Amino acid sequence: MANLVERYRAARRKAEQDTGLQQRIGALAHYQSRRLATTYADLRSRTRYRAAVDFFLRDLYGPHDLTTRDEQILRAMDKLQKFLPAGALTALAHAFELHVLTIELDSDTAVALPAADAVDATTYARAYKAADRAPDREHQIALVGEIGQLLDSLAHRPEVGLAVRLARGPAHAAGYGELQDFLERGYDAFRAMNGAQEFLDTIDERERALMHTLLQ
Repeated sequence: MANLVERYRAARRKAEQDTGLQQRIGALAHYQSRRLATTYADLRSRTRYRAAVDFFLRDLYGPHDLTTRDEQILRAMDKLQKFLPAGALTALAHAFELHVLTIELDSDTAVALPAADAVDATTYARAYKAADRAPDREHQIALVGEIGQLLDSLAHRPEVGLAVRLARGPAHAAGYGELQDFLERGYDAFRAMNGAQEFLDTIDERERALMHTLLQ
């Protein structure tokens, strides 16, 4: 975790110290959000998967600023060991790692973009290939699957849902509101699916296919 924290701080400093890079990262994130919304529109059209797609786009892969949630994960991890099952803690740790890796990959990709207002399918493909980092992109996709598998296993345990609900008031009062909301959205989304394998397999297949296409 210590190495991840240092990578997190370094990635944030890199963007904060370069206004132009920060703007390109923001434009890239919004482009990717639109791409993901299009890629998974068919899944979102199905009531069973709608909440999970929204969770996927907002809390794992989307353009939203997850800084507050990540800071709360770092502050709360030791305390949460007393209240949450190991699977939930692992999911949180993976979510933090996924965001760190996404920040790094987006930063390297954004460096290769011509300008913040010039992000389209062509410039994105060129920048993605220029950044390369194929093993890290493989790991990014794998992390999404691992988080999903963990949340799916927790969603079938009613006692976990009860623990998450009971923690709502104390978590918000203690300053962990973003973290609490993340856990609730994830639990509710995966419980509503009543089985996430098709959903997770579809994400894995489509993201890997796109990755291989862009890197060729």
